[in-house]
Amino acid sequence: MQTYNGLAPTRMTQKMTSAATDAIDLTRLPTPAASSLREMLAHFMLLEPVFDAMPDIVFFVKDREARYAMVNRTLARRCGYKDDKTRLLGRTAEDVFPRRFGRIYTAQDQAVIAQGNQLIDQLELHLYPGREPGWCMTCKQPLLDAAGSIVGLAGISRDLQAAESTHPAYSRLAAVVQHIQENYVQPLNMRELAHMANMSIAQLERYFHKVFHLTPRQVLLKTRLDAATALLLTHDKVTDVAALCGYTDHSAFTRQFKATVGITPTEYRAVLQSAVTRPDFAASANV
Repeated sequence: MQTYNGLAPTRMTQKMTSAATDAIDLTRLPTPAASSLREMLAHFMLLEPVFDAMPDIVFFVKDREARYAMVNRTLARRCGYKDDKTRLLGRTAEDVFPRRFGRIYTAQDQAVIAQGNQLIDQLELHLYPGREPGWCMTCKQPLLDAAGSIVGLAGISRDLQAAESTHPAYSRLAAVVQHIQENYVQPLNMRELAHMANMSIAQLERYFHKVFHLTPRQVLLKTRLDAATALLLTHDKVTDVAALCGYTDHSAFTRQFKATVGITPTEYRAVLQSAVTRPDFAASANV
């Protein structure tokens, strides 16, 4: 059984979390006939106990100015506010998080609101207070009123779950993952990986997502960036880190790193060094 902070959730909490996770479909928001963000919030508040029961999922609603209008307990805790969610309300991500991260998160919110575009299943690397870097999938959805005007956004940031080791295909897929992790410097050869698992490429991708909640390419990206975040503390040159992680073009490495982490490799190294010298440092989920 998966545990959180060393505690196993109750069976009821697990069922609630599973059901809520399946039910949170951001592509179907907002609620029908809602004439204002306030009405939408009244609907979301009915589910507040469910949102608060999900320790591995951040949930939030923001207004047109990208200010928090509703958050769950997980977000408050990751921001260092324990269970006091009210301390986030009315503030933007830029107000809450260190400047390097906060300005990026707020800019992302403003883009979703201004352009009306969804952000769906974006793999991102986050820094959590007092924790190692963690991976999650982030989704953001603009909220529309009854007239079709954008009045804010809703979003979730879901921690990557442990692999489903009971799945029948797990052992074959685990061998593929191990191969990727041991050879991440090499380009991804989907045909070779599919042959290794005795599957078609389509089957491999489908089962990967089912068991590991990632595609093979995302596993490669995750493995490379996991290595990069460690190497950035021991190597002065970003070009050296890029080469050691399988990138022949360091500018491509920098672009990929920034797209996934939110800041450049050089900025990330500065943040980590700051975290070492400042124990109270906290950079949380991309919210």
